[in-house]
Amino acid sequence: MQEPEPFEPEAARRAAGGAESSRANRGWWDRNADEYQTEHGAFLGDDRFVWGPEGLDEAEAELLGPSEDLTGRDVLEIGAGAAQCARWLAAQGARPVALDLSHRQLQHALRIGGAFPLVQADAGALPFRDASFDLACSAYGALPFVADPVLVLREVRRVLRPGGRFVFSVTHPVRWAFPDEPGSEGLSVSGSYFDRTPYVEQDERGRAVYVEHHRTLGDRVRDIVASGFRLVDLVEPEWPAWNTTEWGGWSPLRGSLIPGTAIFVCERD
Repeated sequence: MQEPEPFEPEAARRAAGGAESSRANRGWWDRNADEYQTEHGAFLGDDRFVWGPEGLDEAEAELLGPSEDLTGRDVLEIGAGAAQCARWLAAQGARPVALDLSHRQLQHALRIGGAFPLVQADAGALPFRDASFDLACSAYGALPFVADPVLVLREVRRVLRPGGRFVFSVTHPVRWAFPDEPGSEGLSVSGSYFDRTPYVEQDERGRAVYVEHHRTLGDRVRDIVASGFRLVDLVEPEWPAWNTTEWGGWSPLRGSLIPGTAIFVCERD
């Protein structure tokens, strides 16, 4: 008997609340962690801190501060995946904690190894005491996938000590106006930049299996301010000549014309 073809999720723009987004994305990352690490593991490395597909490296960017100042600092990585960033931080003498929603992603962190804690938890309910960390970071973790980013930002601020810094990267908001294609077909505007309707992939019964939430640049700034942070920098990495990698809709062609990543540097007064 011929096996039925696997169902391909249907893409839609529709409302998706916090609980649905969390359930869908936990399941998606658990199912796709192996493929993700196989496809992108070489680019990410085992102990490299990369902020996004452009390849901006924390060793050069120093958005968390000079590398020599990381020694002895307590650092929380949110949406850590296989904890590559936490592993790099540990090599600088920091004391990282790697947190992720996905059990399978953390299994990859265990496989690669590292002498630091791994925590499975939702970024909207961080299981840490107030003022537990000096720094926090998130490279495409949590913030693009949550319905209420202010809740996450307030939780991060709560666990940071006064003077602490939180740096996070997300898909650049302008990319939502273009098709998610790396070639020339991805260079024509196909939707409104101002349409905040979530991008949802759903199964044959209409249940979300992946959710990504769109915020404009202005929304992100207002979220940061409403959470009690002070925005000190906004970095839009340019695509470097050495990077020939295509990653979803990111590519050298698109990267030379439109920004693909936005990195927000925030501080807790």
